[in-house]
Amino acid sequence: MFLKRNLFLIFMCWLFTISPAGAQSFNNQKINQRVTLLAELKALYDISALPVYRSNTISAQISTYDTTGGNDDGFNGNYSFIRRNPDSTLVLFDVKGSGVINRIWTPTPTEDTLDFYIDDTTKPALSVNYKDLFSGKIFPFVKPLCGSQLGGNFCYFPILFQQRCIIIVRAKKTRFHQIQYRLFEKNALVKSFSSILSGEEKLALKKINLFWSKENKTVLDFMPGETALRTAASSFELVPGQTRSIFSLHQGGRITGIELSPSAAFEGLSKNIDIVIKWDDEKLPSVYCPIADFFGYAFGKRSMQGLLMGSKGNSNYCYIPMPFDRKATIELIYRSQPGSYPVRLNAKVYYTTQKRDAEREGKLYTSWRTEKPAAGKPYVFLETSGKGHYIGSILQAQGLTPGMTYFFEGDDSTIIDGENRVHGTGSEDYFNGGWYALLDCWDAKMSLPLHGALDYSLPYCRTGGYRFYLSDKLSFAKDIYHSIEHGPANNDVSVVYTSVSFYYSNSAVSKIVTPETVSTRVFIPDTLALYPQLLDYAVGESICAEAIGMYGTGGPNFNFTVNSDSKLRINLKDVLPGSYRLFVDYQEGEKGCFFSIWQRQTKLSEWISTEALAKKRIEQKYLCDIKIDELINTVTIRFKAVKQHEFFLNRLLLIKEH
Repeated sequence: MFLKRNLFLIFMCWLFTISPAGAQSFNNQKINQRVTLLAELKALYDISALPVYRSNTISAQISTYDTTGGNDDGFNGNYSFIRRNPDSTLVLFDVKGSGVINRIWTPTPTEDTLDFYIDDTTKPALSVNYKDLFSGKIFPFVKPLCGSQLGGNFCYFPILFQQRCIIIVRAKKTRFHQIQYRLFEKNALVKSFSSILSGEEKLALKKINLFWSKENKTVLDFMPGETALRTAASSFELVPGQTRSIFSLHQGGRITGIELSPSAAFEGLSKNIDIVIKWDDEKLPSVYCPIADFFGYAFGKRSMQGLLMGSKGNSNYCYIPMPFDRKATIELIYRSQPGSYPVRLNAKVYYTTQKRDAEREGKLYTSWRTEKPAAGKPYVFLETSGKGHYIGSILQAQGLTPGMTYFFEGDDSTIIDGENRVHGTGSEDYFNGGWYALLDCWDAKMSLPLHGALDYSLPYCRTGGYRFYLSDKLSFAKDIYHSIEHGPANNDVSVVYTSVSFYYSNSAVSKIVTPETVSTRVFIPDTLALYPQLLDYAVGESICAEAIGMYGTGGPNFNFTVNSDSKLRINLKDVLPGSYRLFVDYQEGEKGCFFSIWQRQTKLSEWISTEALAKKRIEQKYLCDIKIDELINTVTIRFKAVKQHEFFLNRLLLIKEH
């Protein structure tokens, strides 16, 4: 079999000439670009290099997305390989030229073997169990560059190749994956992948681990050895209607850190304190958005704790380097509205007087947007022209229809310099996660160094995520159009998206969206759908729960086997205080029982029978009115049955009364 596979690969190398996705001709250059593993690893811990352009580079991705425009992005494996070999193995990746694979992601790794053919197409340079690519057990694919969380598996270890890279999985079927890569100029000299690392390369891996894993980082961790660091610190009261400057410098330099505290001051549904950053004499701000959105809050609450920025303890932090030419200012604007009151704040801005190298570095810009995207059109993170690279996305996604978060089926898509270079397989996939609404997958907020979930709530039909790009930053020479769908296909799910996109560029911002009181207020839906799959519940006496499939509600349904003493208490601590009408979506059948609704020891509903001669779904039966507050935030379903019977629950609905 081994001989046959080698002969086949030799034949395929002769037969196929595979061009990389989005390939274009580079300008011929006399000086060869030199690329080493050490340089690629350095990009993962040397944050000072983040503003530096990558000229003569193509950023692209191969993924399993449904090329017909549907939502079969790996579910059935129809689009999950480039071609099938005669021995039924599958080619996942085949790119010619010199380049590097910066990121491999999948939510569906298997025990099958991955073969990486690098330059030499007759024998693999690496053969590894698919799951072990992310397990941290196989050197050099170690943590934290490789891991498994939030339902996804990710690998950021750079895999370099000089002439060609082919990835084959020894399986007859594979499902979801994304393989993001970069191509260098035609005459680049690349040190191709080897699993044997030099002492310097091992030291670089250790630096990444120490840097990413350090519990309490400061600005000095992002600028090791910097001796000229300066600090502009201030403590002040910010009153509604006021604009307050926290930093101003009338010479070239670079901001290396921003810290604002207390972070609790920016929580709440209004999000009416903005941050405004301006470079040089540009007409429009480079950054203009609510502070809560900038630092990765989720629907008015602190959430993100990423490597580059977020909230930790009672402080907000941002350590993204921001070089400028002649002038820089940072202001806070407190938009006045009824009920707003003065807040006491502390600000620290860290900077140096090392001005931007305009030939090598871009200025940092953001694009803040909040909107209900039109039906049939994707949501646009960023659309801009110039030279630069994209480095980060923060997204809050609020469904406007009660139920499952179907909007997160949408694929991301990136058109760079007029070519569709990157197309993803789903929204949580874009953030390195997978399988929303499933236990221990994309089901709650969680922060990792470069990506994470900001929130997940089925009752409120909302979620969010963030992702930052270091070694995999998306370079563009002329323009970039970065978008994401809202829905499985056709962009037809009604949502409100709020995002902040981060990028470096040589072109100033040409238009901005200005935060306003109406547009920045967190939307709170009146109707909440409580699915059994993510209910926080406790049981009394004997109850057996079984997830048994989907019956039109968008999620698994649960069948509870109960007796006359069974109780099912449901925790509603995440539901905002108020008065609600409670409805149930359930199924009648031969093994039905009696149930009623209680709050603590107070009976709220009559006894209701679910017994019937034939199966029948009751979609929305009114049960009772309930009140949720700080003292009472549970409901209990009590059961009656002569012998063990079944309670088939699809979901509960809460409709808030005004």
